[in-house]
Amino acid sequence: MSYYNSSSSARHSSGYDSRPRGYRVCDNCGVEESSQNQLKLCSRCKVTQYCGRDCQKSHWRAHEPVCRHTQDTVMGAYNNYDPREYPSQAAEAPADLSKHLRKFTSAHSQLLAWAGFQALELKRVPANIRRHALLIDLSWRGGPDPGRRFEVNGTRLVPLSILNSDPVVVADIQRREDRCRRSGGIGAAVVLLQCGRLSEVMPVEVDSPAKIPWATTSEWEDLLSRWIDHGAGAFQPP
Repeated sequence: MSYYNSSSSARHSSGYDSRPRGYRVCDNCGVEESSQNQLKLCSRCKVTQYCGRDCQKSHWRAHEPVCRHTQDTVMGAYNNYDPREYPSQAAEAPADLSKHLRKFTSAHSQLLAWAGFQALELKRVPANIRRHALLIDLSWRGGPDPGRRFEVNGTRLVPLSILNSDPVVVADIQRREDRCRRSGGIGAAVVLLQCGRLSEVMPVEVDSPAKIPWATTSEWEDLLSRWIDHGAGAFQPP
């Protein structure tokens, strides 16, 4: 059961400067959230966020298919709930797990984007962005901290074609890919987060590698797990 995340994780981050955890932007115009301008979630899917009604109306034609898809998927997860697929301490039904997974993704958006960049080796082989996706296998552990309610079981690269069975998701990723490349980037990298049958798709619009200061490291998977396990603060790329 897949779930599409089109929130701040799916933004074009010029220069990939470090941002506070939970940093958010309007999904239409890209304006940053501030204390004076609190972004508001789409009242239907509770995922995509906007700086105001004008941006929400302007973006509706592009957002409507994903919005309906998100609602249908969350309800499908709830209706097909099988507690045997989740750890015994998971008291929430999958609809609630979807909510927690969205919050987890938002809390770690910079860390997950960095992990995708490292796993796909985009600095060395930019073409990998159109071949593979990073899949992160998670398990539920609960707790009060949204950034520590899941733990990492493992990671692996999967063919990007794994998403072809979901045309709504593919079309929206392609829209972001085209937007990113028009801005001089190399496209939209895809990070998949999976917990049982529930999964979330996180597209990350990536600048030209020449503009990204992140050093390549083979220890990215260990750092990803440790950062999430310890509930560290805002991620600072090494």
